[in-house]
Amino acid sequence: MTLQKETLMTSKISKFLSRRSFFASSGAAALTLGTAAKARVAPGTNSDYEYEVVRTEDEWLSMLTDEEYVIMREGFTEDPRTGTMWEETRDGTYHCKGCDLHVYSSNTKVVLDKGWVFFYHGEPDAILMNVDGVPEQYGGMANSDKLLTEVHCRRCGSHLGHYLIIKRKMTHCINSQALNFELAAS
Repeated sequence: MTLQKETLMTSKISKFLSRRSFFASSGAAALTLGTAAKARVAPGTNSDYEYEVVRTEDEWLSMLTDEEYVIMREGFTEDPRTGTMWEETRDGTYHCKGCDLHVYSSNTKVVLDKGWVFFYHGEPDAILMNVDGVPEQYGGMANSDKLLTEVHCRRCGSHLGHYLIIKRKMTHCINSQALNFELAAS
């Protein structure tokens, strides 16, 4: 079944936090630089960079749940404490749900009582950063010079989360729904 992006966005938007709500609810608003125009997460947005994994919109829609699509392809944020991995403390690796690239490891994870998955850094050559912010129609400020830093998978371009200052440390704040967890072998 193929859903139209516009229908998906409007029908699912109420289930997800806008970036403004995300930062207000996480307490991170005061620790970041603010908001600006939304960065497009679809492959091909940077003509100088070619993603290894490229899929059509229909292929993404068929492989991801509605919620995963809105987060990973449209750049939204899951509600706090709704993901399955934010309290995960076992040893293992975290992989991009869009292409299975190993993007984070449990040895760099920190459990914070904010409701998202936090890491101090990603795996080498696994993530890309991009300028991000709230779209105007969802409360963003037009022509704002305040920016956020968004975290993407290097291989498929999927939105994973944001790079924030949490407890005075630069931290990756990642959506559970953008990841698969693989338990370490005993």
